[in-house]
Amino acid sequence: MFTITKNNEIAHVTMNAAGPVNSWGLNAVIELRNMLDNVLADAEIKGVILSSAKKDWFVGADLKEIMATDDITGVMQMGRMLTDQFRRMETSGKMFVAAINGSALGGGYELALACHKRIALNNPQTRIGFPEVTIGLLPGAGGTQRFPRLVGIQASLPLMLEGKRLAVDKALGAKMIDAIAQTPEEMMDMATKAIREQFNAVQPWDVKGYKMPGGGIEHPDNVMFMAGVSGNVIKRTFGNYPAPIYIIRAVNEGLQLPFERALNKEQEYFETLLRSKESKNLIRTLFLHMGEAAKIPASLKEVETLPVQKIGILGAGMMGAGIAYVSILAGYDVVLKDRDKESAEKGKDYSRKLLDESISKGKSTREKADALLEKIKTTGNADDLSGCDLIIEAVFEDRALKAAVTKESEAVMNPKGVFASNTSTLPITGLAEASARPDNFIGLHFFSPVDKMQLVEIIRGKNTSDFAVKLCLEYVQKIKKTPIVVNDGRGFFTSRIFTTYLFEAFEMVAEGVSPALIENCGKMTGMATSPLAVADEVSLELIYKIMLQTEKDLGTAYNTPGAALIKKMVGELKRLGRKSGGGFYEYPEGGKKKLWKGLSELVKPAAEQPDAETVKQRLLYIQALEAAKCWEEGIVQKPADADLGSIFGWGFAPHTGGVLSYIDHVGLPAFLARAEEFATKYGERFTPCKKLREIKRVY
Repeated sequence: MFTITKNNEIAHVTMNAAGPVNSWGLNAVIELRNMLDNVLADAEIKGVILSSAKKDWFVGADLKEIMATDDITGVMQMGRMLTDQFRRMETSGKMFVAAINGSALGGGYELALACHKRIALNNPQTRIGFPEVTIGLLPGAGGTQRFPRLVGIQASLPLMLEGKRLAVDKALGAKMIDAIAQTPEEMMDMATKAIREQFNAVQPWDVKGYKMPGGGIEHPDNVMFMAGVSGNVIKRTFGNYPAPIYIIRAVNEGLQLPFERALNKEQEYFETLLRSKESKNLIRTLFLHMGEAAKIPASLKEVETLPVQKIGILGAGMMGAGIAYVSILAGYDVVLKDRDKESAEKGKDYSRKLLDESISKGKSTREKADALLEKIKTTGNADDLSGCDLIIEAVFEDRALKAAVTKESEAVMNPKGVFASNTSTLPITGLAEASARPDNFIGLHFFSPVDKMQLVEIIRGKNTSDFAVKLCLEYVQKIKKTPIVVNDGRGFFTSRIFTTYLFEAFEMVAEGVSPALIENCGKMTGMATSPLAVADEVSLELIYKIMLQTEKDLGTAYNTPGAALIKKMVGELKRLGRKSGGGFYEYPEGGKKKLWKGLSELVKPAAEQPDAETVKQRLLYIQALEAAKCWEEGIVQKPADADLGSIFGWGFAPHTGGVLSYIDHVGLPAFLARAEEFATKYGERFTPCKKLREIKRVY
């Protein structure tokens, strides 16, 4: 992995791991040690330049290796060995320079910090930073100790707590790097010059009389800063994420210790986090499962698809406009159709607005933006859909309308192409009845706003072909979204489970549980949004209409107290949600929203309120139980899809790893016992399905 090329007193070390990226695993750490043995033993070598043969410089720890073993003792030993090798580098007396040609993240940037100088290539794709907190860890190879000592406490701590990845110019401004080179040749020349100017290198914190930038941990300004940061972390995370707390502890305690002891303190906290459920959950779902979602499944590898070039989008509302925008960014030609060209142009305005914002932020140019806008053809004429390889329907949730646009579009589109519906609830198999080619009819469920939301739910109908599934997977991956493939059913997966979150809150309101308690507990669970607030955003009117449509389709009524509450609020009181002026909340003009006072008159508050833990568990358990039913019914094929769908689809508590991972997070026996308690007290909806009773654990 480390190839040494000697040029008189300077050693050029090229990092080139066997895999696609340079990352820290046990073998890599051993090879680092061997490389250092060689260069440090050679008296002629005065300095070392570390460069990479990869697109990225060094991307951190090999998380697959970490997750592959239940015994983390070896991982912890590897971490301590890596810390020791970094210390050898910086105290060797030889000058180490990091020549950073691409991204340096986590343990990769910690390697750069152990060097005496950091020079980065002006590469727009490069990102530099500490993303560890996003997977439940802290920088565990000296990062929490070197970085504050390099740039100061107040400059360093937010970057570690937020997991920010900075572009090269921003990294220079944050003093994460020392200089920027415009070409690879200039970068190597600058590195060589740095060594020749300072053969006997020493880190600032190893110089006698060193003073930390901005003052030490005991400085009054830093005492106030640390107190504020700690309070903000608790307020923001509700204690669900231990990593930010341990980062603060490592910095606070480590900066009061001699450097070697500070490194030991950091390792102690890193190992604590490594053993935590939260870290394992986050690594598994947000790294391993995300990586798998970016690949075409083995079962579809041999399926040949159509090279999609032209995409038709039916409906230029917010959803259709968003789909058009992400499609042109990926290089597709788009036909955006609405009832007339004027309406379609309004949809194109959405792309204009977002592209103008990119220009104002210096991320694009007028020339590039205009070229992208040229890729959207607006129309009210179905004939303009001629030759489209993929058509995505994003019209109103009305079966008759969807059937009409399906027939109209299929008549002119590429006969080998795929027609996709963006419906959020209507079964695909039923909608496909209007299609002349049901094998090429599929569901593509986007989430709003499309340009920001990561997930796309691909729904396979009863007759949907592998060809259609693979074509849509390729499209979703090209627009840089995360796909999950689910089977057909009412609400599919995401809408079906998300609805249980809302309706459990409705049931609690109907029982007389304090709405404020429900909302606060919703936030405390780690969900992206509290249930009553998000119900207002979604629109109580829409929820009401879906209830009525479901009753009509299934012939059974929603007869729960929570459903009755929604029917009364919408049908009688005309409280339709935020867009209509108010629902569970009031929205005073120019003021902050607040819970509607009339709720206490509509439903009398219960004399005895439940404890917060019960409310939190009801909100999470109901989702996990319904997700398990989807797994049992084959709506989702594997827990990984359920977990990704829940986190990126509606913001299920990420620290749990996702909606099915949550069951393991609690522990299956404890989860089942509590669910049975809830079933007895609150209703059969909490009864665990057969699959949960048969398995030993989800993962």
